[in-house]
Amino acid sequence: MKSIIQKLDLDNFITAFKSFLARDKAIEMLGDINQHYRYISALSTVEYPAIKEVPNLDIELNRIKKQGVLGLDEIYYFMTIVGYFNSLKAISLPEPLGKWIREIDIPSEIIDILQYFTDEGKLNPQKEPELLDIQRAIKMNRASIKESLYKMAHSSKLKDYLVDTQVHFLNGEETLLVRGGFNRVLKASVVGRTDGGFFYILPQSISHLKEKESILLSREEELIYRYCKTFSATLSKYYLFIRFINREYDRFDNYQARVEFAKAYDYQFILPSKKKNIKLDSFCHPAIENPVPISINLDKSIMLITGVNAGGKTMLLKSLLSSVYMSKNLLPFRCNAQKTEIGHYKSIEAIIDDPQSVKNDISTFAGRMVEFAKLFKKESAIVGIDEIELGTDSDEAASLFRVMLDELRARDITFIVTTHHKRLASLMSGDNDVELIAALYDEAKREPTYTFLQGSIGKSYAFETAQRYGIPEHIVLKAKKVYGEDKENLNELIEKSTTLEREMRLKIQKVDSELKSIDRKKEELKNIEERLNEQHRKAVATLENRYNAAIKRAREAIKVKESTEGRRLLNDAHKHKELSKRAKEVSQPQKVLPKVGDRVKYRSSKGELLSIKGKEATIEVDGLKMRVPLSNLKKIASVPKVKPKTNITVEKPNRGAISIKLLGCFADEAIEKLDKFLSDALVNGFSEVEIIHGTGTGVLKNVIIDYLKTYPKLQSFYGKKGNLGITIVKL
Repeated sequence: MKSIIQKLDLDNFITAFKSFLARDKAIEMLGDINQHYRYISALSTVEYPAIKEVPNLDIELNRIKKQGVLGLDEIYYFMTIVGYFNSLKAISLPEPLGKWIREIDIPSEIIDILQYFTDEGKLNPQKEPELLDIQRAIKMNRASIKESLYKMAHSSKLKDYLVDTQVHFLNGEETLLVRGGFNRVLKASVVGRTDGGFFYILPQSISHLKEKESILLSREEELIYRYCKTFSATLSKYYLFIRFINREYDRFDNYQARVEFAKAYDYQFILPSKKKNIKLDSFCHPAIENPVPISINLDKSIMLITGVNAGGKTMLLKSLLSSVYMSKNLLPFRCNAQKTEIGHYKSIEAIIDDPQSVKNDISTFAGRMVEFAKLFKKESAIVGIDEIELGTDSDEAASLFRVMLDELRARDITFIVTTHHKRLASLMSGDNDVELIAALYDEAKREPTYTFLQGSIGKSYAFETAQRYGIPEHIVLKAKKVYGEDKENLNELIEKSTTLEREMRLKIQKVDSELKSIDRKKEELKNIEERLNEQHRKAVATLENRYNAAIKRAREAIKVKESTEGRRLLNDAHKHKELSKRAKEVSQPQKVLPKVGDRVKYRSSKGELLSIKGKEATIEVDGLKMRVPLSNLKKIASVPKVKPKTNITVEKPNRGAISIKLLGCFADEAIEKLDKFLSDALVNGFSEVEIIHGTGTGVLKNVIIDYLKTYPKLQSFYGKKGNLGITIVKL
């Protein structure tokens, strides 16, 4: 059985992500997802050392627990982990990342082991003099072996038997390559033989050097084993810490891989919300090379996707489920993060493939029923079902699935369903908790647009798709004739309805945009008015201050001596007073005087007007009362503005009716009732009425339509949008 990753076409995406991990592991992270998100966000803001690859060490941990002895390379893997966390401690990290790393207390004995290793994972000879002496002796001995072989390769007595003068390494041994008969001039042991009949030999004259090398290597191995035994004992002593640091390395690895993956592909992280909704903006499924970005909103328990074949219905379903899967596991992806919201669901189910199996003796429909039966044991899940009616009679399936979907959504299960059967769409279209989505088709280009329209049922375009993929035109035309004009007319009505709704939504968006622009301009004008009023108030205050200062100077001059200068200063002061008076008398155009109980603004404070006494007013601001000049108050709106909304109300007159139900009537009975109903509607002055005839087999509907075509006072009639069982008549 395919995994959810395979069903959603996320295989390559997950493989690409895992290439950023230091070691292979499950991508799911246990624990608090909000905490994981905070660590990832903090790590995204800093530069940190590149993480080093290490293998899985579960087996080695078990050996440490049992006080076993690890090899030098195995010990070095643990020291690589310790060394990495030690390097993280040396840099400044943002919170909460910094606190986490600081609280990792590495024992000093573990740090001591770390210092015994080189960057290549070898034992550091500078820390052990005996090891340094052994390695120097091995190096000198090998130089002697090489020098001896070089002399032999250039000696005259061996010249006739040498294939070349090079020193050959075979199985770690230095050898010479010679022809047969060499034993006449040189005693040596044969190490190997070539296909051409030549021999790799090891001269006996250097055998003592080889024995010396073997002894030195044995001493080196003994020394290394002694250190491995000591180091392993220390690791066993600190087993709990080693197990902890190994687990924390996986945790940090998960964080850094997500950060590096997001940087490499310019992806965004979306933290799941507690709501049960999906709002995607400019989402791109990672499996598509040149995707058309998806912007769609799912805030209802069922999304029903209809429309053109090969128009992206299945990929829309997979995109919605993929976004939930990636968000749930904090895997970044391409979208507009500011406008994208993804809810939290306990599990994700995808009923996509054909479950038919000869081996298991199960049919397509039976397999689907097995998968549906499992859903009755789940709660708070999101389920995607591709081609829900697959494998059985469409009318029976529509009724069955309608009831099952109603039962399952009561268990807090959200469904995303694709279908070509209008019967199911018709049954569920009147449900307020069902979101209809239509995959759109470009009539002019005769190809799908891979875009979607919410709130509409889409036409399948089976004939157009068949012709686009190579079916001869005459076969398609013959199929259309067999299909019938009535059904094709219905498809055309569906498409016209979709087109009209799309145009209406574009116009609404344009009007909303213009209203927002007007609101912004209004706000700008209000800000300008407030700024001018403040400037005016400051100007008045400045003139009053100048007047008072001038009066003071004039009076001081008069006290000293009655003079022409004193009178001049008084005249100047009175000029300032006149200017101040005129400034105060400047009236504001169309200024609305506030009344008791209004919300008012005084300078930068906002409050409520409590009382008015003459030219003064008492206001309350944040629980404090103050008396201020009435002229300095400005009335403000007490309730937030709302967009203008048009309510259309149709009042039912005292006599007659605007709707008639003909469900279950015979043809003659239905026509008789319809004739009386239309006559009463004309007498009462109705311009539009509705006839409820249901869908059923379509016989009653055809009789009614034939009658309406001949009715003399009728302007037009058409099927009600979203409900094929109702016909609207305009008189």
